[in-house]
Amino acid sequence: MTITEKILAAHAGKTGVEPGEFLVARVDVVMGNDGSTAGALRVWREIGATRVFDPERVAIVFDHFVPNKDIQAANLLQPVRQWVRQQGIRHFFDEGRNGIAHTILPEQGLVGPGDLMVGGDSHSCTNGALGAFAAGVGSTDLASVLALGEVWLRVPTSQKFVYHGTPGRWVMGKDLILATIGRIGIDGALYQAMEFTGPTIAGLSMSERLTMCNMAIEAGAKSGIIPPDEVTLAYVQGRAKRPWRLYASDPDARYAAVRELDVGGLRPQVAKPFSPDNVVPVDEVVGIPLDQVFLGSCTNGKLEDLRIAAGILRGKKVHPYTRMIVIPASQWIYGQALREGLLEVFAEAGAAISTPTCGACFGGHMGVLAAEEVCLSTSNRNFVGRMGHPTARVYLANPAVAAASAVKGAIALPDGV
Repeated sequence: MTITEKILAAHAGKTGVEPGEFLVARVDVVMGNDGSTAGALRVWREIGATRVFDPERVAIVFDHFVPNKDIQAANLLQPVRQWVRQQGIRHFFDEGRNGIAHTILPEQGLVGPGDLMVGGDSHSCTNGALGAFAAGVGSTDLASVLALGEVWLRVPTSQKFVYHGTPGRWVMGKDLILATIGRIGIDGALYQAMEFTGPTIAGLSMSERLTMCNMAIEAGAKSGIIPPDEVTLAYVQGRAKRPWRLYASDPDARYAAVRELDVGGLRPQVAKPFSPDNVVPVDEVVGIPLDQVFLGSCTNGKLEDLRIAAGILRGKKVHPYTRMIVIPASQWIYGQALREGLLEVFAEAGAAISTPTCGACFGGHMGVLAAEEVCLSTSNRNFVGRMGHPTARVYLANPAVAAASAVKGAIALPDGV
């Protein structure tokens, strides 16, 4: 079996599973964000639930509409805050001590290798970087998981992606996954598990691995997963709240496809409007003027991302006709960036710095784009209307390209700044 099939079999109490099989499996942790939890609670009450299955295995993270962006958001979240208190949910991350859910859960040790995790957000697949099965669910399924601690699933087929070679300078995990999505398309792994392996993956930091699994959903995948290794163990030791279990795919495991990718010399990648699979080397879009640059999101708002961007921005200024917004992905990252002087670098360069929020990424607040505006973003999606007006155009890139582009006021190579 593949690593995904082994994890699902273990959580369904079975010795083996087959792709396409339907099963009911227990979950180790379930996450709801502000919006998805508000929707789930209506269903939760309709089915007669009164208590969550285990308050220690529930994480509620407010990240989309905080700080409360308007009266409607405040009224939406107030009853969720009350419900959290009533249920005695300890893993509650509200503004001021929060972060983006897909950063918070790994950071706080709430997900570990071998876990089955589901979350009320499509980018819950991020947690697969820890060697866990992690997937997003809708609010109706979230309600039943909160009540029962179980989820029904169809066992996905798996695609194996084996990366070889040493990429070029300024290339990060973001570029590897963009290049992959550009190759297979936004439905190239539809309801499949994307298993990332190979020598190149072994050399990636946990931050970059989280980025790659984060964007598995952009290829239509049910989940993304990286088999645990020394990098994984170094990350979870001293952090994980529960014991973990290591799984690995069998040598004779069956895959829908095995793709070998030579990324030797790969250049930084950019996804052009209006799809994450409309990918080209950055060299093909250099010089396109920008109204806004966004550095943040669950994809690239981690400490490593901020360090790289600050290294390029230090002593420089954001172009006078370009806005730059920097949003650390968690309060811990915000604090560490403050202690390291990174936020000072961004502020002196002329960037706006926000408390952790998803607002700019999904076009809710803190950076909404106007008609015809052009933005370069380190986030994960650039579909029509994703970050604001339907005629706004969004390019996706890594943090180094974002920082360089903010200085130039146009898409730029980091070496040219």
